Amino acid sequence: MGVAERKERHREDLKNEILQAAKSLFTEKGFEATSIRAIAEKIEYSPATIYLYYKDKNEIVHALHRDGFRLLVSHFEVLNTVSHPFERLKAMGRAYIQFAVQNPDVYKLLFIMEEPLKHVANCFEEWDEGDRAFDILRKTIIECQAEGYFKKMDNTLLAFTIWSTMHGLCTLKSSGHLGHVGVARANQWNLDELTAMAYETFVAMLERMKT
Repeated sequence: MGVAERKERHREDLKNEILQAAKSLFTEKGFEATSIRAIAEKIEYSPATIYLYYKDKNEIVHALHRDGFRLLVSHFEVLNTVSHPFERLKAMGRAYIQFAVQNPDVYKLLFIMEEPLKHVANCFEEWDEGDRAFDILRKTIIECQAEGYFKKMDNTLLAFTIWSTMHGLCTLKSSGHLGHVGVARANQWNLDELTAMAYETFVAMLERMKT
């Protein structure tokens, strides 16, 4: 490996280290309470080093959002091999839950924390990765409609309803509220069983709505 390649690898490694440190601090302390200095201290560099790569916290959180949505899209793109759109739509719900469970800090940053989203929305006009994730869901619904499903429904509103349902389930689980339901039911269900049953109920609802 040449000198230029080593420098580029170091640059990318350091950028990733900055992002991981920022993500940890944002989710632990909040966006406003996290300073560039705090991020620098966490990775044992000077604040000036951070500014070589990102001009401010807004750029950092935007990069985290971009990477997070790319990761979510990758969970959806694995399902491209599912040829029937309705089966793919159901699988997308499971993939969304898997994404939230496997990446709790990323999920919190993307969909639960209000401060980072405000800064991303206010500071950056384009947000291609976020739009792409929603468009994959909407286009899958359009494919379903071409097969005769959801014929009388607006595809955008249905996509929003499906996302809202899955988001609600994932948020209840990540916040611990879903677990409290299991306890309230005299420990009839553990958390994974409750999540699975809620998902299966959602699928059953889709089955009834599809005509």
